[in-house]
Amino acid sequence: LGKYTATYTPGVQSQQRVVVINAEKIKVTGNKKQDKMYYRHSGYPGGTKFVDFQSLIKNNPEKIIENAVKGMLPHNRLGKKMLKNLKIYSDSAHPHEAQKPTLMEL
Repeated sequence: LGKYTATYTPGVQSQQRVVVINAEKIKVTGNKKQDKMYYRHSGYPGGTKFVDFQSLIKNNPEKIIENAVKGMLPHNRLGKKMLKNLKIYSDSAHPHEAQKPTLMEL
């Protein structure tokens, strides 16, 4: 959210960008690997789709982190804008090499 910056305003999107790499190496505790289910609904009767954690980590591991972060953000227009600042990659290769922070920025 950018709360540590001097220009923080609650209703305004900050310009902070987040790059997540190695999403396929995510670790979960307990029985979540076997029990966790993700679902979506098309809006039509009988339109519920269920996907379990194991098949999602094989096919699209970025979605796991995206769903987790999306649930933590505000559920309004500002939250949708904030989610656009999140870039997730399943392995360590990504096009944002020039944007790595230096020790002075940390």
